[in-house]
Amino acid sequence: VQLQASGGGLVQAGGSLTLSCAATRRTSSNDGVGWFRQAPGNEREFVAGISWNGGTSLYADSVKGRFTISRDRAKNMVYLQLNNLKPEDTAVYFCASARQSYATRTTTGYNYWGQGTQVTVSS
Repeated sequence: VQLQASGGGLVQAGGSLTLSCAATRRTSSNDGVGWFRQAPGNEREFVAGISWNGGTSLYADSVKGRFTISRDRAKNMVYLQLNNLKPEDTAVYFCASARQSYATRTTTGYNYWGQGTQVTVSS
């Protein structure tokens, strides 16, 4: 599986971005997908995850109510809508394909990772 995250950029606090994650293996549509982020000097942290059919979503407390994860299985795409961005959301965002049909909050639950996309929020 190859995953490619895109859509990052520079935005002012309070602004919005939409991140996209494209998977190249068709059968990956049966796996959960997660978004993680990593700021310089920090551990990679869970942001949001979605089950194989989109029926179940998970969010980190820090982004709940501001970020929304969704997926289009027919297109093998997963999206992360980022609203009301804060400077502390600045990080490289990664998407990852889960080892199972549902998403988990830990990196060990994922076996394929894409290259990240940089999100920078200015104050």
